Amino acid sequence: MLAPEIVADTENSEIDVRELDLTDTASVRAFVDAWDEPLDLLVNNAGVMAIQELTLVENTWERQFATNFLGHFALTTGLRGALRLADGARVVSVSSSAHLFSPVVFDDIDFRFRPYDPLQAYGQSKTAVVLFGVAATSRWADDGITVNSVNPGAIATSLQRHVGGTLATPIELQKTPAQGASTSVMVATSRQLDGIGGRYFNNNQEAIAVDHRPTDITQLANSVASYALDLDVAERLWAIAARAVE
Repeated sequence: MLAPEIVADTENSEIDVRELDLTDTASVRAFVDAWDEPLDLLVNNAGVMAIQELTLVENTWERQFATNFLGHFALTTGLRGALRLADGARVVSVSSSAHLFSPVVFDDIDFRFRPYDPLQAYGQSKTAVVLFGVAATSRWADDGITVNSVNPGAIATSLQRHVGGTLATPIELQKTPAQGASTSVMVATSRQLDGIGGRYFNNNQEAIAVDHRPTDITQLANSVASYALDLDVAERLWAIAARAVE
């Protein structure tokens, strides 16, 4: 297990809040265009979960896929120049153990033919998040940029608003927001991960790649689907995303 390091004191720091709508290409582009300095760290944390009815963004993309993946794809690729200038930048993308419930279904990403299922849609979007880290690290290694994904665990927040505000995870396995942030902080700061990308972490350690979904909930949380680490699949997804946000 890797130990998280405390590297920043925000008590006297200046906080700059800017508007950004991940489902609005113009909003993402405006944010990117306004950024004019090196960027050492980008944490892609925003997301939606288990929207109960099929909802399309711009009458095209399923909303969870659009928000959790495409919006962050547009943001991160748009900021590549700023990340390159930082000389050793890191990107941390928040995924979920739900990725084990669905690969990216390339023939029907937006549920135009198969019945819409909230968990499968959410899982697909979180698989896409992991695949982005695989492809981005492969493409950007020479720029000194690494991209990793994390599973924060089960945390009671407004993320569960579409499922009645409750967690299905047993209470003994639930986390506080601080505990959930621990893996993101570790991946963002640990010197043990210098130059390492395209990985998936949970509980401050790299997850175990599996070829089937574990039935034990503890094993589930500490696993990553092999299909989420496949570079060929990641490149296929990259091509689709690049066309979608151009």
